[in-house]
Amino acid sequence: MRVVGLITARGGSVGLPGKNIFPIAGKPMIGWSVEAARGSHSLGRTIVSTDDIGIASVAKSFGAEVPFLRPAELAADDTPHSLVMRHAIKWLTEDEGREPDYIALLQPTSPLRTAQDIDAAVALAIEKSADSVISVCAANPHPYWSKRILDDGRLQELVQVKKEDEYQRRQSLPEAYVVNGAIYVIRSSLLARSDAYLTDRTYAYVMPPERSVDVDTRWHAAIAELGLQMQDDGSWR
Repeated sequence: MRVVGLITARGGSVGLPGKNIFPIAGKPMIGWSVEAARGSHSLGRTIVSTDDIGIASVAKSFGAEVPFLRPAELAADDTPHSLVMRHAIKWLTEDEGREPDYIALLQPTSPLRTAQDIDAAVALAIEKSADSVISVCAANPHPYWSKRILDDGRLQELVQVKKEDEYQRRQSLPEAYVVNGAIYVIRSSLLARSDAYLTDRTYAYVMPPERSVDVDTRWHAAIAELGLQMQDDGSWR
């Protein structure tokens, strides 16, 4: 299987300006993703798609390929990742003469994702002949405990459950997961025909919450820095 790692890092960011090269635990944030991708045994290439020359320079310094600059029309706040991946697949197909089997989308805002995570997600995609594998983590708080505020200020349950099915204890809750944004292994042929990554051939790669931080604000960056400074055994580096 031909699997290409694609790190997407546009220049603009509202929540945390300069987010993709924001320093975390002694490195620009994108550096953590480039190193994880290059440490993976399952990726044939690691390419960064960016519209920003500064990000491109930093990514190259960590060993990533930046063979093109992404067009401005594919670097807006609302640009779907599917269009960015199709752009990269088109370049790869023209450069190599064939389309990759899978694209492993690795967002730089997940600096705690490891090379082992990438390899495990790719292995799952190949084992299951999946359309896609998407990384998730356990939902916290659980959606059954979520509330909503009505227009008049009253508090109500977001998810209505039968009285006999009320879940007061965490241990009695059904398992629930959220997409953590760290890894999307997607078959190129699926991207050619659909913008949806979730099909009946999509499998979950479950990651622990301590590797599932998605950085969008300074608060998230501080949490990620703590995580990167902590050893596997819980001690500090």
